[in-house]
Amino acid sequence: MADLYDVLVIGAGPAGEHAAGRLADGGLRVAVVERELVGGECSYWGCIPSKTLIRPGDALAAARRAPGAAEAVTGRLDVPAAFAQRDYMTSGWRDEGQLRWLDSKGIGFIRGTGRLTGERAIEVETADGAIRPLRAARAVVLATGSRPFVPPVPGLAEARPWDNRAATSTKEIPRRLLVLGGGAVGVEMAQAFKRLGSEEVVVLEGADRLLAREEPFAGEELRAAFEAEDITVVTGARIIAARRLGCDGPVVAETADGREFTGDEILVAVGRRPATDGLGLEHVGLEPGQPVRVDRALRAAGVPGGWLYAIGDCNGLAPLTHMGKYHGRIAAAAILGQDVADAASGEAVPRVTFTDPQVCAVGRTAAEARTAGLRVTVVSTPTGDVPGAYTQGNGIRGTSQLVIDDQRRTVVGATFTGPGLQELLHSATVAICGGVTVDQLRHAVPSFPTVSEVWLHLLEAYGL
Repeated sequence: MADLYDVLVIGAGPAGEHAAGRLADGGLRVAVVERELVGGECSYWGCIPSKTLIRPGDALAAARRAPGAAEAVTGRLDVPAAFAQRDYMTSGWRDEGQLRWLDSKGIGFIRGTGRLTGERAIEVETADGAIRPLRAARAVVLATGSRPFVPPVPGLAEARPWDNRAATSTKEIPRRLLVLGGGAVGVEMAQAFKRLGSEEVVVLEGADRLLAREEPFAGEELRAAFEAEDITVVTGARIIAARRLGCDGPVVAETADGREFTGDEILVAVGRRPATDGLGLEHVGLEPGQPVRVDRALRAAGVPGGWLYAIGDCNGLAPLTHMGKYHGRIAAAAILGQDVADAASGEAVPRVTFTDPQVCAVGRTAAEARTAGLRVTVVSTPTGDVPGAYTQGNGIRGTSQLVIDDQRRTVVGATFTGPGLQELLHSATVAICGGVTVDQLRHAVPSFPTVSEVWLHLLEAYGL
C-alpha cells in the first residue's frame, strides 16, 4: 500500500522547501523527497558558498577605495579563514538544521530518488535499493532544479573539469585557473579565485563579450575591471579540445584559432540544464530531460487534471534561486485554492552578478524591449556621479541605466553597475512589477547621501 499525503514535493532545494512550507502552513499533509541534502544546490554548492568566498576580496577592495581604511590594509587575505567561513555557511555540507525545520513544520521527509509512476503517484528508491510507493490526494510538485552542462568538447570530460560544486567546495586554491564561460558563475568564480590567491586566471568566452545576456556596457565594464586585476579575458574563444597532462597534471584548452591555454584546473561554467531526466516524466506524457512547460499557476502543461506542478529551474522559466522560491509560493497558493498567477518570470526577473563591479539588472534589456515591439527611450548616468557614491571612497565607477516604455511611461528594464549595488536593485524591481510611471517616480525621493540618487539623474535625463 502506498503512503498517502495531500501533496508530494520532489526536490528539497529552496523552491521545494518554500512550496512545502506554505502548504504545511495551509493545513495540508505534505511530504518532501530528496536524494541529496535538504536545502539544495544553492545552500551547499551555489549561491551561499560562492558569495561567502567572494566576500573577503570584496571587503578588501572596498577598504582600499576608502582613504584611511586603505592604509590599514596590509598583509594577505587569510584563505584558511575564508574556507572556514564557507564551511560554516554550508553547515559542513550537513542538513540536520534543515531536517529540524521540516520537522517543526510537520512535513514528512523521505531520503531517496523520487520518480513519477502515474497520476498523483510516485515511487522513491532509497539508498539501500528499497522502493517506497507514495500517493498524493491533491498534487505533486516537481522541484528538481538543474545540473551543470559540460559541452561535448573532445577530451573535456576526460580532463576531469571543475563544475560549480568542485569550485565552491575546494580545499585548495589553484595557482592557475582556466574558466570556460563568461556568464555569472564563470565571472564570479574567476574574480573570487584571483582575489583568494590564484596567480593566473583566464576566462574563455565564446561570445564577443562577458555577460552576453546583459546590456553590452555591463560586459565591457567588467572586462576592464578584470584586466585591471590581471585577469585575462578572451572573448570569441571557441574551445575545440581539452586534455589533462598526466594523471594530476595541468589542463590544456585549445581554441579554434590554434591558441592553447594552460591551467592547473579548468572550471566549466557554460550553463545548466533542467534536472528532469530519470524523473518518470514519460509516465505522464512529458518528455524526459526537457524543461517542464507550465501555465501561469505553475501547473505542468499537457497533463490532464491539473495535479502536476513544476517550480524553479526544472521549468526553465527563470533559473535563479529567488525565482524558484517565488514559484514555490505561487504554486502553493494555487494548490490551496487561491486565484494566483506568475507575473514575474517573463518581464520582471531580478538578477545580480556578484563581481566587482557588480552587475544588477531586472526586466528587459534595451534590445529585448525593441525586439518585443516596444518604443523605448534609454537613459543612463554614471553610478559614481552622486554624493552617496563619493562617500563610499574614491574610484567608484559604473553605469546606471533605465529602459522606459514611452507609450506607458513605465520602466521595463534597469541595469546598475558598480561596487556593492545589490540592494539598489529592488527599487527598480518594484517599479517594474508595479507598473509605476515615471511621473509617479519623480515623487519617490531618495535619501541623501545615498547611491539611490542615481534615480534623480535618470529621470532628469528622461526630461522630468
